[in-house]
Amino acid sequence: MTKQLLFISLCLSAFFCQSQDSLYVDLSSPYGSIRTHLFYLQDEHYDEQNAAQPFLHPGVSIEEAIKKAIELKQAWDGEGTFINMEELPRDANHLDSTRNRYHYVIDKHHPAIFLEKKNGKWLYAKSAFPVIEEFHDNVFPFGTDKLLDLLPKIGTRKIMGLYLYQYLGILILALISVLVHKVFSVLFEEIITRLLLKAGYERLADHFMLPVARPISLFVVILLLRVFIPVLQLPPDTSHWIMLALKALLPLFGTIVFYRLVDVLAMYLENLAKQTESTLDDQLVPLLRKTLKTFVVGIGTLFILQNLDIPIIPLLTGLSIGGLAFALAAQDTIKNFFGSLMIFIDRPFQIGDWITSGEIDGSVEEVGFRSSRIRTFRNSLMYVPNGKLADSTIDNHGMRQYRRFYTQIAVTYDTPPELINTFVEGLRKIVENHPDTRKDYYNVFLNDMASFSLNIMFYIFFEVPDWTAELKARHEVLIEILKLGKELGVHFAFPTQTLHMENFPGQQSLSPSYESPEEMNRKMAAYFSTQNQNT
Repeated sequence: MTKQLLFISLCLSAFFCQSQDSLYVDLSSPYGSIRTHLFYLQDEHYDEQNAAQPFLHPGVSIEEAIKKAIELKQAWDGEGTFINMEELPRDANHLDSTRNRYHYVIDKHHPAIFLEKKNGKWLYAKSAFPVIEEFHDNVFPFGTDKLLDLLPKIGTRKIMGLYLYQYLGILILALISVLVHKVFSVLFEEIITRLLLKAGYERLADHFMLPVARPISLFVVILLLRVFIPVLQLPPDTSHWIMLALKALLPLFGTIVFYRLVDVLAMYLENLAKQTESTLDDQLVPLLRKTLKTFVVGIGTLFILQNLDIPIIPLLTGLSIGGLAFALAAQDTIKNFFGSLMIFIDRPFQIGDWITSGEIDGSVEEVGFRSSRIRTFRNSLMYVPNGKLADSTIDNHGMRQYRRFYTQIAVTYDTPPELINTFVEGLRKIVENHPDTRKDYYNVFLNDMASFSLNIMFYIFFEVPDWTAELKARHEVLIEILKLGKELGVHFAFPTQTLHMENFPGQQSLSPSYESPEEMNRKMAAYFSTQNQNT
């Protein structure tokens, strides 16, 4: 961590043993000017005019110089800036190598506030005066610098390193912080919760807003302390650590608030996803929630590190190099991640769809960042990498508008043709009357004369959403077929063998006898003649 060090060492009694005040002012080097400025604003040696000497340019009034000297000291103490006196250059001809001139930047966080050598004296640059005023306003926002006028310029007796007014200020801030925390907690837990309950967002009120309320109230308390702690003008080392803690806690509680608000956003998106027909949207919301939470934590961590004065550029550079090595080692994982993105963009299937792809055969239960979960019909669970799914051919049975049902209805050979026609017409009426069958396309015909039966092709489609509804529709249609067959006296065939004894003693031979060809031709002509008359 960069040392913004504040250690104003005042063990300078040997140097300040002279009797005349003019001998106390040293502007011969950056060290002497800064020491003169800060030394004479200490309670034990308070002298505004001497402290203002490093600001006293030609044409600058003593009142303005005093104001800038006090403002800069107050801002440094309020911010908790450390200045290491031992590191200040004592060379009267100190040269800034980067600018090649007599120039010295005191704090790299405020490079516009610097010393420059003018006529043999090291003075605060006149161009830094408006920057000092802006710096002072940033440390004491909302006019809190007016409270500094209430503090004694020369303190009373110290108790354990602090003045009495500082102890009193700490007590008042503690009481106000507790009060603000309670007020904001009640505000969120009572008022907003009641409004949400009236609007019908009971789950949002119970599970999400209450966990968000407390971090928000603490966030407000940290902001309050961040504004008023500088007013107490605590000792530099104490102020440094307190302000450092507050600067770290501010993004920490901000991160917690946004982390909890991600759940609120996710619940709102869940309600939107439920209004769509696609079930894949329902699975996208948890992935989005995880992504946003990871993003919030990452950004919050960077802000915390930055506020702790930890340089994040080298860290990001190291992460980028490490990320390249990680990417090379995790090619499959990255491939699966982009595979999941392609699944969400192309939407080849939805949650609950029955899909087939190679050895994969089952219903989709979940689509994750790396893999998807498929529930097989053996009730086992398959974890399939999304990269493999994205690159493979997927047969989505769940996206069928119609589900085909094909079977052969076998009747015995002794069934009369007239009965077969009547039975076929009845089968077609069953299709027409069922609520879940496709009416514009089906085929019911006598289709085959098999080895032991006459086969009627029954080829229809069901318009149902899932396999369970399909099975139910099949059951209902088959039951109607059995009822119709029983009513008409149709005998359904099954594999049988009939043994005929053609010649048996004392019985007429069963061997078939055929008429002459002339008689056969006569009967055929008569049959077709009758058919032509009927048509």
